[in-house]
Amino acid sequence: MKKKYYALPFLLLLCTLTACGGAAVQNKLDFFAMDTVMTFSAYADKSLLGGARDIVMNIESRVSTTLESSEVYALNRDGGGTVSGETAALLDTALTMCRATDGAFDVSIYPVVRAWGFTTGGEYRVPSFDETAALLEHVDYARIRLDGQSVTLPEGMEIDLGGVAKGYAGREAAAYLRKHGVTSGLLNLGGNVQTVGSKPDGSPWRVAIRDPNDPQSYAGVVEIRDKAAVTSGGYERCFEENGETYWHIMNPATGRPARNGVVSATVIADDGALCDALSTALFVMGAEKAERFWRSYGGFDMILITDDGETVVTPGLSYTPADSAPYTLRTLEP
Repeated sequence: MKKKYYALPFLLLLCTLTACGGAAVQNKLDFFAMDTVMTFSAYADKSLLGGARDIVMNIESRVSTTLESSEVYALNRDGGGTVSGETAALLDTALTMCRATDGAFDVSIYPVVRAWGFTTGGEYRVPSFDETAALLEHVDYARIRLDGQSVTLPEGMEIDLGGVAKGYAGREAAAYLRKHGVTSGLLNLGGNVQTVGSKPDGSPWRVAIRDPNDPQSYAGVVEIRDKAAVTSGGYERCFEENGETYWHIMNPATGRPARNGVVSATVIADDGALCDALSTALFVMGAEKAERFWRSYGGFDMILITDDGETVVTPGLSYTPADSAPYTLRTLEP
């Protein structure tokens, strides 16, 4: 008997201004993009929110894996081609993160994730080890060739830029709003959060991190200004079969759900695309390797929740655990 669980509204719960203090936002815009409901709110003319939405929609139109008119769809179909400058820049960013994380983040894992049924919202399944092994022969970001705007994929390889696209879209939408004078805004790209400045009263935005063991509750609240916050958690998209739970975050080395002790990984940084890629990579790495990576790579903060009941937080964050959260807090030494 197979029990299915469908995607939750991503992974971060936003503290509302009513719950967290501060005045109500001036304008809000809800729309559907990148397979999720997004909410943009800001002290700005609503036409500016519409412009920010259009940026997200335009990015989706180029990098969607399922939209037949997209550039990424054409790359996967044809084994390569020439793409727009923005798509090339996004692919370059993604490949940079693939290299930096030594493949813990890998854009070529797409056929494996699809084989498990996580890309279509259809029938979830557990692929056989033989099927997985055959698919893994085509997983290797290092074999992707990007020369300017020309992309070449090895035979049998398909890519997915979804692991950086939301963060990138949030970054670009926020930059657009700042360019037009907006100093206070909150962009929720399906839980992938990008803030513009602070709240109107000057206080930081408060973002609540879902409890991975009880996604209707939260594990704690982090305060941020003018940064992105992105979480990867196994509870986002998962299914149960024969008493075992399988989630969508795959280990590119095994082609199976990543199980290295981390059940939720949140990354906070200036660059949403960096946050997007690293939240996946740190989940795959596990806590010890993630800590070593943080110390060596730098430029971001993180919150890791482990399967043994610990919350690991970097020292640069203002993080408050929820009173009801059953986790032991450990702040890393600088």
